[in-house]
Amino acid sequence: MRGGKPRRSGPYPLGQIPNKALLAIGKQIVHRLAIGVGDIEGNDFGTIFAGAIEGIHRASPLGLADVETNGCAWSVKTVKASKPFKQRKVRLISGRNSPDYSLGIKDPHADISATGRAVLSIWNARVDEALDEYEDLRIIVLIRNIETREFTLFEEETQRFIPDNYEWSYTKKDNLRGLDKITKNQRFTWQFSGSQFTIFRDVPGSARKFSIGPDVPTIDPSIILNQIQFQEDWVKFHD
Repeated sequence: MRGGKPRRSGPYPLGQIPNKALLAIGKQIVHRLAIGVGDIEGNDFGTIFAGAIEGIHRASPLGLADVETNGCAWSVKTVKASKPFKQRKVRLISGRNSPDYSLGIKDPHADISATGRAVLSIWNARVDEALDEYEDLRIIVLIRNIETREFTLFEEETQRFIPDNYEWSYTKKDNLRGLDKITKNQRFTWQFSGSQFTIFRDVPGSARKFSIGPDVPTIDPSIILNQIQFQEDWVKFHD
């Protein structure tokens, strides 16, 4: 709760993605398969998900809000996996958190624990900023295999993290990794080059699984061009 106002539940309760929305997502995926789209990445899935919940896909997303409706916002992610139905953990690229730019840490190698805490503090500030604009902030993740046409979809609340709950060390590639101090499970990575921040999330039991059958026809491009009465002068050549 922020400012004494109760949270909204969004278009459906958190994590309980309804069949109606799932069918609408499947329908839009079928459409893309039919016109020969080879894959579904984050921006494309943002459009698909927004259409399924009658929301708005922000053309220039601010912070963590990619899709919004009625005071609820989602950060939209997609992940490739060979077996989406069996995937237990996902690695989500979650922005670029620069301790130098944001907090003036000139040498992030000097104290990697301080750097790790700073990275999480930057993330938490981004969550707070989004919650100043929205009453409900979620993350929606599509795990996909376009070749097998299998998909897993899950949703969770976007979390803040308590920096003191994690310890930091170097990876084999000399990036940073953040481990939960109690479970020793890896929760984060952060790259010195580029400041890319990654969060590891478990796939919850509430995840929805669906597949697209093999009988979706592919529309020949010539059929579409004929339907729109394509004119060669629509294509212009420039020196």
